[in-house]
Amino acid sequence: MNYLSTRGLAPQLRFSEILLGGLASDGGLYVPESYPRFSDAELTAMRGMDYRELAFAVLSRLIDDIAHDDLRRLIDKTYTADVYRYANPGENAEDITPLKTLEPGLHVLALSNGPTLAFKDMAMQLLGNLFEYVLDKTHGELNILGATSGDTGSAAEYAMRGKRGIRVFMLSPEHGMTRFQQAQMYALQDANIHNLVIRGVFDQCQDIVKAVSNDLEFKTRHHIGAVNSINWARVAAQSVYYFKAYFAATRSNDQSVSFSVPSGNFGNVCAGHIARQMGLPIRKLIVATNENDVLDEFFRTGVYRPRPETRHTSSPSMDISKASNFERFVFELAGRDAAKIRSLWSAVESGGSFDLNADGLFAKVADFGMVSGSSSHANRIDTIRTVYEVYGTMIDPHTADGLKVGLEHREPGVPLICMETAQPAKFEDAIREALGIEPLRPAELAGLEAQPQKKHVLDADVDAVKQFIADHAG
Repeated sequence: MNYLSTRGLAPQLRFSEILLGGLASDGGLYVPESYPRFSDAELTAMRGMDYRELAFAVLSRLIDDIAHDDLRRLIDKTYTADVYRYANPGENAEDITPLKTLEPGLHVLALSNGPTLAFKDMAMQLLGNLFEYVLDKTHGELNILGATSGDTGSAAEYAMRGKRGIRVFMLSPEHGMTRFQQAQMYALQDANIHNLVIRGVFDQCQDIVKAVSNDLEFKTRHHIGAVNSINWARVAAQSVYYFKAYFAATRSNDQSVSFSVPSGNFGNVCAGHIARQMGLPIRKLIVATNENDVLDEFFRTGVYRPRPETRHTSSPSMDISKASNFERFVFELAGRDAAKIRSLWSAVESGGSFDLNADGLFAKVADFGMVSGSSSHANRIDTIRTVYEVYGTMIDPHTADGLKVGLEHREPGVPLICMETAQPAKFEDAIREALGIEPLRPAELAGLEAQPQKKHVLDADVDAVKQFIADHAG
């Protein structure tokens, strides 16, 4: 299995060669040269698998340069009830991602039982083990550079803390994240963890990461790697739980399901797109945004128009106006025309937009099952309240966005699965406003915000971030 860049000017590489990096050398994102597809018989055989077996069945099709015994060992080490131990009452931690049924045909997939109470743990824990494995083989070192709008940062840091040869430099915006989200990152005192608080918004953090990654000389000299969803291994690992959810919600492969996915950077939806490309019977992938509705605008109009400003909302992990992973989807939409992608993203990177109506590409969106909608603060507060009152289930504001939009696209006879984003404990203000009560948090995370915090505040300046990395990269 070779991987190629969406922009067509970088060499094709194997999985282990793209694992540690993010952007390709031409600024594009890596995708497989073709997607392996599961037959009906193979899907039937996968129905009885537990999460670890399923992860191996899916990922071994995408990773053929790591010995199968080693890959299975890494997967088995990652997906355990001890790692994903924060299951809610009534959930089986051994399931890793239990399916919660609200009513017949309406489900929430629990993805937030990992160490940081967010769905990002699902891929990040495996990524940490894969990184360590490859670095041990090559005796190499890695300086991970990432940006977070809420949950990616803590998930990456918890996955990489204490790992040999790995240092993490995580950029986060000065404002927008909840106190719990900030404390999860800043309270870590590990020597290999560096939190860089940027005076700006998430999109500026993400732009800095891309600028550093595009400086090939600096990237090579300082062994810069990525854990954001521009990293192919991240989205590949996330595709596994789409298979898990499908099998849990259906009885046979002639059934299709729809997924509603709270969306900011398009990584989680992209994982569903990968699963669909691999043969999973997905009818709709419902892209649910908050007030930062750049993706919703595209899927309604065919115009992709990143905003000059990002709005701060009560679902902060989705406060994103430039969806990095969106390029992977448009690459498929454009028939894998790399020259077209270079042209489109040249406009975006110069502050512009693009319209896919004139050349007929927008009409092809339906072939991929993509639809969308947006949600407001009032919508998510109302949804949190309704779900609690009707179903006795507490959800976080991002999951509420997903449910609100998902229900707008619900079809009779088609199971609807909403992807959980995080546990409510991470968003106490929203829960308090909606329900008038405090969400429970694991006992070991009590008082997290009061712990000493280690962080470095910097201007939104590429050179300042480069200098910090150079000074601390070892």
